[in-house]
Amino acid sequence: MAVKPVLSVVVPVYNEQGSLAKTVERLAEIPNLLEIVIVDDCSTDATPEIIKELQQRFGSLIKALRHERNQGKTAGLKTGFQSTTGEIVIVQDADLEYDPTEIAGVIEPILEGNADVVYGSRFMVKKAARVLYYYHYLANKFLTGLSNLLTNINLSDVETGYKAFRGEIIRQMIITSTGFGFEIEVTAKVAKLGCRMYEVPISYYGRTYAEGKKIQTSDGIYALWCIFKYNWFVPLSRCFRSRPQLKPLSMEPTHVTTPSAR
Repeated sequence: MAVKPVLSVVVPVYNEQGSLAKTVERLAEIPNLLEIVIVDDCSTDATPEIIKELQQRFGSLIKALRHERNQGKTAGLKTGFQSTTGEIVIVQDADLEYDPTEIAGVIEPILEGNADVVYGSRFMVKKAARVLYYYHYLANKFLTGLSNLLTNINLSDVETGYKAFRGEIIRQMIITSTGFGFEIEVTAKVAKLGCRMYEVPISYYGRTYAEGKKIQTSDGIYALWCIFKYNWFVPLSRCFRSRPQLKPLSMEPTHVTTPSAR
């Protein structure tokens, strides 16, 4: 049975010359893939040249956008979301901390019509999780618990990088945060909307600071402020440009197979 292309993958990049090509190659093999939207946040290394090569290799599958000045990851995501056309949208970081081969499992509850939003949880371990910083783990559990308290949903990993959305939900969302506040903001807003939310287990291949990890203590403090801001002070009327309609995804019955070569 043919696989319907419904998935848009947004890839924000900044100086990721070492891993971007491998990331895109893995993404290109995902079932249901419609497009890969790469947003270059004014990289200063060879990333722009690599993007051009990827466009030549993969043709219309790649949609490339570039910021003329560095604005941060969340700005890249906002640019990417507005350029998507898929019925499902997911974010993929170019550093391969998250395995693109697991995206099919993340979006499955949406494909089946059971969910509007799906988070991939690093704490429901599926295959592998690199053992890294315990303080990061504690901070994440604290932020997740506090977010859950205010949203009244029982997530295990609010800061996960794998978040999949029905396309109209994320395209209509008004995003005003920066940095790691994005994860908190979108969680608060989909909770206010009453989205059907699922979690699925994923693997996690985290990087050390020496390998390029960027999170800092200040990011955690900002995320803490965002929990209160977006849950207490931003009403639903200010969360979306127009309120998305929550309804079953209209598509043919799915059969997960490897797509033909592009």
